[in-house]
Amino acid sequence: MPKRLTEVHNVGKEEAAAAVRVITRGPLSGFLGTASKKFLGGEEVLKFESAFAKKFKVKHAVSFNSATTALHAAIVALEIGPGDEVIVPPYSMSASATAIVMNGAVPMFADIDERTFNIDPASVEERITPYTKAIMVVNLFGQPANFDQLLKIAKKHNLKIIEDNAQGPGAKWKGKYAGTIGDIGVFSLNVHKTMQTGEGGVLVTNNAKYALRSQLCRNHGESVVDGMNEYDAGPIIGSNYRMSEMIAAMARVQLSKLDGLTKKRIALVRRLEKGLKGIEGITLYKVAKEANGVYYRYPLLIDEKKLGLTRDTFVEAMTAEGFAIPKGYVKPIYLLPVFQQKKAFNHTHFPFESDYYKGTVNYKKGICPVVERVNEKEFTLTDVCQHPYTARHVDLFVQAVKKVVAHKAELQ
Repeated sequence: MPKRLTEVHNVGKEEAAAAVRVITRGPLSGFLGTASKKFLGGEEVLKFESAFAKKFKVKHAVSFNSATTALHAAIVALEIGPGDEVIVPPYSMSASATAIVMNGAVPMFADIDERTFNIDPASVEERITPYTKAIMVVNLFGQPANFDQLLKIAKKHNLKIIEDNAQGPGAKWKGKYAGTIGDIGVFSLNVHKTMQTGEGGVLVTNNAKYALRSQLCRNHGESVVDGMNEYDAGPIIGSNYRMSEMIAAMARVQLSKLDGLTKKRIALVRRLEKGLKGIEGITLYKVAKEANGVYYRYPLLIDEKKLGLTRDTFVEAMTAEGFAIPKGYVKPIYLLPVFQQKKAFNHTHFPFESDYYKGTVNYKKGICPVVERVNEKEFTLTDVCQHPYTARHVDLFVQAVKKVVAHKAELQ
């Protein structure tokens, strides 16, 4: 039995040297909240944003202190607010939906595809109303969603697409980078991600207006626009969503390592798939033929009848073997208290019920049956293909799975 797996960590000497360079030299932040050259940040921030835009072949990259604040800035950039709806998948970190609520708009949840776990385009089309302004697409586990269908839907209904690409840096759909396919994309540098600096995020777009509004949202925009005679993109309230110079310096190093880290991860995934292939009752992750996935985490589906074990018993047995895997991924977002009670701002029901919002919203259990079934009975995942794990860890994981399956009669 292996020792408990350590936390994923891929920061090395190069990142440490970059951080020390900034700490020693200073300043730790180059931003000023005034209409000036430093409104856009310091030397390290600007270098990182330039490198990021070049890497992902976009016109604008705007750094943030987290992907969550970048998602909120995306909503602000698209002028989505009270009275508007945004369609979002329920199988994601809560920020995919709460970023919408933060600007006074209402999330509408569409179900997921049962094999890719990404948002189901057919369910998206069912959720569209006269109040829908955008689709929040989450490229879950490093696989792009079905953009052939989603782009058609968006064009047909004149909707914007925001990509929550926190888990998919380097993934592609038909050769185009995930995060750059919609109107705005958001990347994460959180401690669990492929590129990690502890916290951090990046918003990308090819639209100059969206880039400027996101920059204003990042840096106290309301205190700046009076000094920007050319600005005509509407009133805006901002906050301090800025990235520090130290984090930007580390992030530029991590960006340079992305392709190598991804290559290693995919090699481990192929080894894992080879080892688990043919085990009845365990369905491996399916990546669409149009996509190049980067496998943020590796999902598995458990067929309890075919496997001869419940999902929960299988998970408990694997944990006993030294591989702690979860029972499901996350609770479908609409089942969280903020949506069940429809109370996001103190004791009011805004934005779910207000004079601005003319629609109706349903967050009852059962609205997305696929995600509920998958999460409650079938889903688990492993981190064993992430850096710094090795082929040895993958082989031990496979051995543990086979041991559990071989002893299923005793476990029952």
